[in-house]
This record gives sequence, structure tokens and C-alpha cells, in this order.
Amino acid sequence: MLLGITGQNHDASMALIDGDKILWAAHAERYTRIKNDTVLNEDMVKELRQYGEPKRVIWFEQPLPKSLRKLYAGQSPWLCKPREELKRIGLNHLPVDYVDHHESHAAAGFYTSKFSNASVLVVDAIGEWNTVTIWTADEKGLKLQWSKIYPDSMGLFYTAFTQYLGLKPNEEEYILMGMSAFGTRYSSLIDHIKEDFFVKFEGPNFKLKHNLHRGCKWWQRPKGVTDFDIAACVQAIMEEYLLRTVEWMREKFVSENLVFMGGCALNCVANSLLAKVYRNIWIMPNPGDAGSAIGAVAAYTKTHLDWQSPYLGTNIKQNLDIDSVIKDLLDGKVVGVANGRAEFGPRALGNRSLLCDPRGPDAKDRMNAIKCREKFRPFAPAVLEEYANRLFEMPVRSSPYMQFVARCKDPKSYPSICHEDKTSRVQTVNTVDNVTFRALLEVWYEKTGCAILMNTSLNIKGEPLVNDWKDAKRFELLNGVKIY
Repeated sequence: MLLGITGQNHDASMALIDGDKILWAAHAERYTRIKNDTVLNEDMVKELRQYGEPKRVIWFEQPLPKSLRKLYAGQSPWLCKPREELKRIGLNHLPVDYVDHHESHAAAGFYTSKFSNASVLVVDAIGEWNTVTIWTADEKGLKLQWSKIYPDSMGLFYTAFTQYLGLKPNEEEYILMGMSAFGTRYSSLIDHIKEDFFVKFEGPNFKLKHNLHRGCKWWQRPKGVTDFDIAACVQAIMEEYLLRTVEWMREKFVSENLVFMGGCALNCVANSLLAKVYRNIWIMPNPGDAGSAIGAVAAYTKTHLDWQSPYLGTNIKQNLDIDSVIKDLLDGKVVGVANGRAEFGPRALGNRSLLCDPRGPDAKDRMNAIKCREKFRPFAPAVLEEYANRLFEMPVRSSPYMQFVARCKDPKSYPSICHEDKTSRVQTVNTVDNVTFRALLEVWYEKTGCAILMNTSLNIKGEPLVNDWKDAKRFELLNGVKIY
């Protein structure tokens, strides 16, 4: 058995893999209750041993080049010491191998896909030195075809503006994406930002004028420009870059399949545009650094994994009382579900979810009040898969992991799941990935004729998702929401 680890980095994680079977995978934050925790913990190790005893550790990046880059960038501490991390959690007796950061991302995507060949794009803030890499993949493995190195980074560009807008970098980029729907994509402002920040802007090649590792608080916005306008134009620039890049890939490489990985693959608005270029797209449900716990092992073994679902974490073993959940939903209540194995990834997909009727005019406000979120932010619709195309203009055949947005065909009927631009981050619920959540939605549809439930993560802003039943009962007590 191999233990993949991401550590000493935001959102530390582990994954235990036996051959092609992913036995268990989890985020450190779920156990310590510290959002995006960088530190592994003994509770994780105790749980992973319920699934088996690892024989070797595969670390998700190369410590020496990472340390040299951190030294070059003036980061402190600059020296990466994986062995110290392993010693602290009692795993220092295991042999350790290291793989490349971006190769971990690429492998996590390709080797969990159903593709026999693919073009692979990885875009994040930074690995050891790489910030963008493009690969081809087939039965022979992954082959690096193009790369861009630090300090030129589209991920750092997006994160710098996240901080500029008063949001938390490396955590709240998704809020910038949400804000963008309220702004205007002025072509003059887009050109102004490009002029101020880029020497060259092409796909995939680009050159920044500044090292944005420490942000861009110094930038002077034009008069009359709002935060929402800036968000809209930064989002537009990211979309343009990604679209140009995949168009370049489509022309240069023969595969009709695209794998997209790295933290920037969480940008579901941009993802929807890529579906216009590639008919077949796979984004592993945990495309950021945490997902590289799986990717590190895949990069080491160069073997396709038997991907079944993202439900890989802590198991709450109990039968969901569907009838009671439905009764509360019919009464207009917000209901929590903490059942089965926790999702490995940033999005709740039915096992650690808050649910509500999406048709109520005040449902969004009530849910945002519970979660302590900005009032403008909508929630995702979980929809029976066979009804998705009737209710939304889907850019892809299915979206089981909330990775794409789609325009709602009847936004007036579902105000709580529609953004300002009438789009929704859709989760299509099939009969395979989550049988229990599917059964709940089916009963809801039978009772109401509505094929949608509003779905959001079982947490409040700034906290990790609920992990175990103790966490669930704490949430219930503090927030007055019944958890099933």
C-alpha cells in the first residue's frame, strides 16, 4: 500500500492506495477544524490505519527545487523538510519517494479519468517552479510538452487580485469569481489591466511585468471602477487565457480529450467555456493541491486508478432518515445531511450538505445567514440527472461534481440557485455516485414535482466541512439546524 501526502503546504492531505484502489483520502483541516490546515495530524493517521498499513510514502513535490525557489522568492521558512513532518505523525519509519508537483496534478487528472489518451493542462499559482504545464498522456504515460515558470503565473495574478479586493488569498478566489457576475466587463478596463500587468498575453505563453507573489495592493484603479467591475475583468482575463490555451492545445495535439487540473480548475465559470473546445473533459473533483495526495501515487506508479467517486473520507455509518428530511424540507426548513463517507474535495456533494427548497424567495437569504456568507452569493442546485437538460442549458452531458455552470431556463421559479447572470453551478445526481442522495432527491421529486434541491456545504464561512458525527451535532447545536 502506498500513502500519498501533500504537506507543509496549504490544504494538507493524505490518500491510501492499494494497487489501483483508492481506499481512503482526506483533508487535514477536517480533523483539526482549521481551514486549509497546512499540518498533518495523528487523528488522520489513526483513521487511515482502519483501511490498511502503508508501506511507502509518496510526497507530492520535490523538496530541494521547492526549497531553492522559496529561497529565491524570499519566503520563510524556505527549507522544506518532509521527514520532520513524517516524524511528527509517527510515519518516519517508512521509505519516501518524491514526485514533481505539476506531474502530481497531471497524474491525478489523467489516471483517474476514463481516457486512454488526453491532452492535460495544469494551471495553479506555483509548484516547485512551474506555474503552467501542458502534457500529452497515453498508455505510455505523461509527457511534458510545454511549461511556464515562476514568477510568471496566471494563478498568482488571480490570487493577487483576490487579495486586492479584500478577500483571503489561496482560499477565497471563488468569491472573486462570484463577484464577477455583478460587474461589467469593460473592454477598456480589461485592456488597462493587461497593459499594467502583462508584457505579453497569449495562449499559452504570457509574460508578467511584476512578481505578484506578494499581491498588487500598489495598483491604482481607474476612477469610477467598482470592486465588482475589477472582479469581472480579472475573471474575463483568466477565461481568455484558458480558452486561448486549450484552443492552442486542440490544434497542436491529436487527442479529443482534455484533462484540466491545478487550483485554477476550480473556476467553474471558465471550465464551462472549455467545453466548447473539447467535447470530453475530465476535472478530478479535487484538482488543487490536496488532490495531489492521490496524484503523487499515480505519478509514481504510472497506473490508472479505479476511480469510483469522491466519497473517500470519514465514514458516518448510519441510515439516513429520508422521510424525516423530506418532512422538514416540505415545512420550509434548512436541513443538514451528514451521512456516509466525507467528500474528498472542496465541495459538498450530498454527504456533508445543507439542503433547502430552491423555490422559496427567501431561501438564499436564510441559508446565507446560517453560513455567515455575503448576501449576494447563491447556492448550487442538485438536480436529478435526467432532468438537467430540461432545466438548464448544460455545457456538458453531466456535472456530478459541481464543476461547470449552466444557464437556468426558468430562473424565476428557482431564485435561490441562480446567480446574477442567471447561471447556476449544477450538480447532476445520477444513480451511481451517491445512491442515498439520489434516493432523497427522488422522493423529493415524487412529493413536489421539483427535481432540484438547493445544496451547499455543511459548514459556516471560515470553517472546514463537518467531518464526523460529533462535528455534525456541534453544528446543529450552534446553528439551530437539524442534522440527519
